[in-house]
Amino acid sequence: MRFTLVLLVLMALGGLAWVRLAPSDPGRWHVNPLTARDPGSPNFARIPPGEIVTAEDPATLAARIDAALLAMPRVTRLAGEPKGGFVTYIARSRLLGFPDYVTVRTLAADRGATFAALSRARFGASDFGVNAARMQALRDALE
Repeated sequence: MRFTLVLLVLMALGGLAWVRLAPSDPGRWHVNPLTARDPGSPNFARIPPGEIVTAEDPATLAARIDAALLAMPRVTRLAGEPKGGFVTYIARSRLLGFPDYVTVRTLAADRGATFAALSRARFGASDFGVNAARMQALRDALE
């Protein structure tokens, strides 16, 4: 019985270590939010192009989005650069370090610039609304 308990604890710790240390393949997560399909589980959120339109050029909007996302806790860049208008970020949960991936693509619009964003979880079937809250925080930061 004791061996089984120790084994279960070690397996749980190994799983938590995998969540935190698993490599993030840009080839898998750096996807165009304009064409990427919705994940099979409800742990994602989007901002569609045209929802937010600014009078600035796409490069300036991309820099503002980059600053807003990097100002959020535990967010780092995974792939792309703001000046290219296509960037993927990793946002990790506070306690266990679960990764979420946020991909943003800025575009020219009739009156300036707009963007598309997709925020999704890597693990699990529920994110407790974290991705939707992150997209709302991005909206708020840009207003």
